[in-house]
Amino acid sequence: MKRILICLLSLLTMGSVCAQEIKVKSLEQILEVENSDSTLRMSLRSFIEIVVKNHPVIKQADLLPENAKQEVRLAKGTFDPKLEVSWDVKNFDNKEYYDIFNTTLKVPTWFPIDPKISIDRNRGVFLNPQSSIPAADNFRQVTAGLSLPIGRGLIIDQRRAAVKQAEIFGQITNAERVKMINKVLLSAAKDYWSWYFAFYNFRLIEESLNISQEIYRRVKVDFQYGEVAAMDTIQATITLQNRQVERQSALMEFRLASIALSNYLWGENEEPLELKDNLLPELSSVDQTILSESDLQNLLNLALKEHPDLEKTNLKLDQLGIDERLAKENLKPRLDLNYNLINAPINGSGDFIDVQLRNNYKFGVSFEFPLFLRKERSKLKQTRIKIEQTKYELSRLEREVVNRIQAWFFELGTTNDMLEQMQNAVNNYKALLNAELFNLQNGESDLFKINFQQDKLLETQVKLMKLMSDMEKAKVNLYWSAGIPYLNF
Repeated sequence: MKRILICLLSLLTMGSVCAQEIKVKSLEQILEVENSDSTLRMSLRSFIEIVVKNHPVIKQADLLPENAKQEVRLAKGTFDPKLEVSWDVKNFDNKEYYDIFNTTLKVPTWFPIDPKISIDRNRGVFLNPQSSIPAADNFRQVTAGLSLPIGRGLIIDQRRAAVKQAEIFGQITNAERVKMINKVLLSAAKDYWSWYFAFYNFRLIEESLNISQEIYRRVKVDFQYGEVAAMDTIQATITLQNRQVERQSALMEFRLASIALSNYLWGENEEPLELKDNLLPELSSVDQTILSESDLQNLLNLALKEHPDLEKTNLKLDQLGIDERLAKENLKPRLDLNYNLINAPINGSGDFIDVQLRNNYKFGVSFEFPLFLRKERSKLKQTRIKIEQTKYELSRLEREVVNRIQAWFFELGTTNDMLEQMQNAVNNYKALLNAELFNLQNGESDLFKINFQQDKLLETQVKLMKLMSDMEKAKVNLYWSAGIPYLNF
């Protein structure tokens, strides 16, 4: 009798211990990782800071403005002063046929009055009469003058068009830079949230495995004392094996997500970095801020003004506008005037003399006009066709941008509503599982019900974490759709 009482007492004690251990934790308790000296946390913002600082594509994007600056410099190079020197000599049969030396300094200006100063020294027996210079001037002559187009090229010419288009190209480059950076950050942020979900999904399945292990241990003890049938132990074993397989699968997904995230981690010297095993996502990375309708309207207004694709297309229209102005300018006849003073206001000996506009000068007029203007009219027509095509493209892009923003805003709001419903479902399934475990303590439940409730709880918890990850991805996609620089980070 004494042995029976001791045995019953030990069974009651063991049952009490098992009942205490099989306890369903809250989602926060499951997801919370114990702090240790070796465990490090990485929030989304700190991850993005590393990407922005060292990622090769972003460094490439940062070089675009400098390239655009050099394009402007290249175009302005056509306005650089130019020094030209030529020397042509012929000596035959002890005769100096000719000795022609010329130095010319040309100074192009934005307004098409191009000053020019030349110094000539010409002599020889067989020198062309129009190039001869009196011996009294020591065969030296100074000419200073300018050229002026009064027809084609007066309003705009190829040089000024190139500079204006290069300046617009600089603005296009800035928009392209924002687009490149946003594309990298969009991909990086989405992969971060995939890594975030993979880790906490692993934590949930690991906790489910712990519960299955406790149930298996309890069933095994009960079977040893004849409280349950052998089939219950088989069912508990199958459930435990399924949980172990799920844990291995979740661990593999987490490792793969970590490898994918490592693609964005680079050192300051362009050396690739690896994500360490002790580096974990920060649970508080989730932003609970919900955007309102006024936020949506602000995003729409901002996108229509500053979205990189729309900005690039508008700037392309500006460039085509310059092409159109140049094409219209080329319909005019070319009429260029040239006027040069000879030996004034300084002569070949370096003496200053009075300027006499009607004496000692060279004057010329050149005229050119294609009779049919087929080339010029075709160029103008092609440019106007391109303008129309670009306007159609701009209308399409504006509609696509607005629709993408509205779609992601709708998805964000819907996901948030689903998130609240899923949170309630998690609480309800947790209450049901606790009730079944309580019934199990009193011998009023079975493993089928417990496994069913545990599966449902795990399923809803995983869905909850997936929705949290999807909601954050939707936010990032929303900012990307609006073209917000650096995706509002």
